[in-house]
Amino acid sequence: MANFRTVAVIGASADPTKFSNKAVRAYIQQGWDVYPVNPKGGQVEGLTTYASVENIPVKVDRVTLYLPPAVGANVLASIAAVTPDEFFVNPGAESDELVDQAKALGLDPILACSIVDIGVSPANL
Repeated sequence: MANFRTVAVIGASADPTKFSNKAVRAYIQQGWDVYPVNPKGGQVEGLTTYASVENIPVKVDRVTLYLPPAVGANVLASIAAVTPDEFFVNPGAESDELVDQAKALGLDPILACSIVDIGVSPANL
């Protein structure tokens, strides 16, 4: 199964100091197929970004959110539309309103650092 893990990193940044960039690097290191999502376009760690999680051409196993809560709330419907197996809301991306809205859309938000979840320390990236 390890070879069939796909992750969308929503809010992926080309800035290596940002956690959304560290997440892309951590997932690549751990052997995941990584799909960075950023409507501004461009590339993150050599990977072409997608404007929306709904534009990713494969089934996404995990979605990990790195956006401020007010912005993240705007992408919840598109996340729900792709029915990921797991939905991580990283520290700083959570709010009571976002969590409530996610649950109303049928998502089961996991409030935790997805980098740590895959066994990597963000401090080492």
